[in-house]
Amino acid sequence: MLILALETSTELGSCALWRDGVVAERICPTGKSHSETLLPLVRELLAEAGLKVGQLDAIAFGVGPGAFTGLRVACGAAQGLAVATNRPLIPVTSLETMAALAGAERVLALLDARMGEVYSGSYQLIDGAYRLLGDIRVSAPDAVALPAEPGWVACGNAIAAYPALAERLSAAGIATQADILPSAAAVARLAAPRVTRGESIDAALAVPLYIRDKVAKTVAERLSEGGRA
Repeated sequence: MLILALETSTELGSCALWRDGVVAERICPTGKSHSETLLPLVRELLAEAGLKVGQLDAIAFGVGPGAFTGLRVACGAAQGLAVATNRPLIPVTSLETMAALAGAERVLALLDARMGEVYSGSYQLIDGAYRLLGDIRVSAPDAVALPAEPGWVACGNAIAAYPALAERLSAAGIATQADILPSAAAVARLAAPRVTRGESIDAALAVPLYIRDKVAKTVAERLSEGGRA
């Protein structure tokens, strides 16, 4: 089975090729936008494997939440490739990807949403797959709901971005993995069983998962919160 995976929801952009369980990954170079570097890396990855897009069994992409511009890059690229070659499209959320990378039985995934907010989602490993408990939320760091039960692990860049959140996690006795970010290799691994089960979407219906509708606060909103205009 051949799966191309794309992930650009954070500053760590990447693409990966799943080939019967073996994954090759390329990381987008820093200092350039993902829109400049992602597709050249995809072409390089496929060329090294001696493959064309039409030979893929599916294309997976990080659907979000995450950086608004980044989400559009992966979604647009995946959509374009899928439409051009009539390949199935598999969306994978960034927080589920982070939970899988953390590897614990119960994971609180915390991604910096910028604008002083955090994307959060609670996941539990059930029958070999990470299941979302409740909803993915966006909230201020001090409003992130922490699990009361023992045995949880929190992961993601929001932990380092918001010291007050890190202190809350420590006080609650929750272990942390602050260096985890979504990766295309993890997206590919999560997508593989879904391809087998036929859980794809129509490429025309592919849209990023934004969670919140606006990409920036107005001047009035920033001033009302004590920020700068």
